[in-house]
This record gives sequence, C-alpha cells and structure tokens, in this order.
Amino acid sequence: MTSTLIGIALRDGAIRSLDDSVTRYVPALAGSAYDGVTVRNILTMASGVRWNETYTDPTSDRRRLLDVQISQAPGAGLTLMAALPRAAAPGSVFNYSTGETLVAGELVRGAVGTSLSAFLSDKIWRRIGMESDATWWLDSPDGHEIGGSGITATLRDYGRFGLYIMRGGVIDGDSTLPAGWIAEAGSPKTLSSGKREAYGYMWWPVENALAGSIHEGAFSAAGIFGQWLYVNPKQRVVIVQWSAQTAPSGGDVVNPEDCFGALTMAAIAH
Repeated sequence: MTSTLIGIALRDGAIRSLDDSVTRYVPALAGSAYDGVTVRNILTMASGVRWNETYTDPTSDRRRLLDVQISQAPGAGLTLMAALPRAAAPGSVFNYSTGETLVAGELVRGAVGTSLSAFLSDKIWRRIGMESDATWWLDSPDGHEIGGSGITATLRDYGRFGLYIMRGGVIDGDSTLPAGWIAEAGSPKTLSSGKREAYGYMWWPVENALAGSIHEGAFSAAGIFGQWLYVNPKQRVVIVQWSAQTAPSGGDVVNPEDCFGALTMAAIAH
C-alpha cells in the first residue's frame, strides 16, 4: 500500500520523478547514507544502505526497528534509519529492508503534506467501497504511520485493494496511478550492477511468471507469517490468504503460489 501511495503521489505531481533524491522529500535524512539514494532505489529495495532483516536475530536491524516501534518515541524510526551506514552504491544491490518501507512512508508524507492514513483514505479507501474502517500502527501517539507494517483491515477489504490494483488503479473511470504503473510495479527489475532481481516496486513477481503460464504477469504481497495478497491482472484473479504461522519462514504446508495457480485455473475454468 505504501508503494502504491508513491505511485499516486507521482501521478498527482507531488513527487516530481522516481529519480529524485529521497532527501528532497525527507530532509531529515540529509547527511546520512541516504544521500544520493533515489525514490526508485527505495521502491526496489536497492538503496545500498546496510540492513539486516533477520527476524529471528534479536540483534538484527529489523528487531531494532520493532523495538523502536514498540517504544512509541516520536521520530525514533527515522533516527534509526539515518544512523545506518552505506554498504553498496545506490541502485546496485537488492537487500530486503522493512526500514526502507518506513522511509517510503516518510517520503509520501513529505511529498503530499499529510498523513499516510489520510492520503490512503482520500485516494483509495473512501472511493472503492471498503466495508470497514482500517487502522495503521503509528510510531507514537498522534505520530507517523509505520510504512512497512501495521495496517489492520478486513480480509475482504484487502481483497478490494487487490481488485483496485488488478484494475490498474482505475476508480470510476479515473486513473489514480501513472500509465503502466501496475505492470512496472509488479515486474522484476534490473539493477545498475546488471543483476536482475525478482522484485518490483515493493511487490514480489510470482516465480516462473513466464509468458503462457497461469501466473503470467502475476505478483504478490507477502507477510512473514503466511499472509498473502495475490494479484493476476491477466486472468483477473485476486486471492487473499490469512495465516498465523508460528515462525517467520518454513511454515507453509504447500507452496502458496502453486496453490494460487491451481485456484486461478479453477476460477477461469468456471
């Protein structure tokens, strides 16, 4: 959702270009390892800023960020991100980072001049027939949304968000995203190092989503305890899966994408 808000801000002109520096919109990061990092680098998790995402390591950066989220100290998450060192040239190396989504959230806030919750509500939530209110974890009372986690919504409303994505971000004939955004956001990217990564703009392209396959052009959002939002624009299928696995990896009984492929084939057969 955070990366989609970046797309909307770009369509509205609040973000001038994906090649703008992050510090243009988040000046608090000036002088940090984020100098020279672009909006596109953030979307593709290729900032070059060092980050350890290991969920089971109590000393990892992800666990440090979680501690900061729980502390409810205003601005502490951004302070943590600003203190991280550079590990690679911006745009050259993919490194999944929940902290990068926090930066993405601050980027949206700085560009549009309002909270992520208000922007999401005005641009999507109120307009596509969501059945329930949602909540978003804040870094402190009346503070900023945590861009990388903490949205609580109903399963059906997550499905409605998936339908909005599947339809290219068009609401009642109004295109809310730049032309071609969905295909670009859901497809693998080639980094400046020449390496092609199976990651889009904070979406995961489905493995083996080759031409002619049931997954052609499909992509997913994935949570670490088995939550999935699968979007297949070509077949016009959206699948939401809720789970509460006991570990952040290795808890799937079957490969979820195999399951989604089978469900998609069953759907188009009927």
